[in-house]
Amino acid sequence: MTTAPLPPPAPTPHGVPHGDPHGDPRYAEVAVALDGVTRTYRSRGGDVAALRGVTHAFRRGTFTAVMGPSGSGKSTLLQVAAGLDRPTRGRVTVAGTALDGLDETALTRLRRSTMGFVFQAYNLLDALTAHDNVALPARLAGLPVRREAVLAALERVGLRDVARRRPPELSGGQQQRVAIARALHARPAVLFADEPTGALDRASGRAVLELMRGVVDDEAQTVVMVTHDPLAASYADEVLFLGDGLVVGRLQGADATRIAAAMSELER
Repeated sequence: MTTAPLPPPAPTPHGVPHGDPHGDPRYAEVAVALDGVTRTYRSRGGDVAALRGVTHAFRRGTFTAVMGPSGSGKSTLLQVAAGLDRPTRGRVTVAGTALDGLDETALTRLRRSTMGFVFQAYNLLDALTAHDNVALPARLAGLPVRREAVLAALERVGLRDVARRRPPELSGGQQQRVAIARALHARPAVLFADEPTGALDRASGRAVLELMRGVVDDEAQTVVMVTHDPLAASYADEVLFLGDGLVVGRLQGADATRIAAAMSELER
């Protein structure tokens, strides 16, 4: 496992260099960049630094897993990278747009147009069919909804035939796949996933991971996933390890055994 600081821009196994958010033309190959990002929260006991100067580039068309011990800052990193939380210091850029220059309205528009989200909780509305759950974000954004586009999103996750069913009629794995179809309906530049298999059995979790792997390999989309599971992380191109709010290591092309060993080392 490599350790922080990160190396300078260099070719990766995918042939895509790391980008630089300060004018390097290779930055065009970066989907999400964090540049010196710090996130500090105030508490009764004093300030708590969840992130402490994180710099990392998530390359387009790659699948990255973010791991670390409890309290390492991995969920905060995802929230800041996705514009769901603002950094105390530093800059976040998504699809070429710096988030620090956006007000809340513009940030919401950017999230709707360039980002998809999948969480451990499926966040589907029980009163709506699978079709209408997938279409809901576009309807809320005031965008036209084409039935064939919604059905195509469901077909991508193998669920076109359940379009008229409601979430209570579906298994947990099917509900998570509907949630992924909803996230992919607008063809986002980046799919952010927070413990997407945490509430699923092994077979359902494997199906979800294979689906996310497929959208990277087949459609060159970008996936950033927080997970605590070494097996889930083994589906990623790269595993980014956090510890105490810092990037402390990276593994590329690692299997679950190597990832588990790296996690054990961090947790000592």
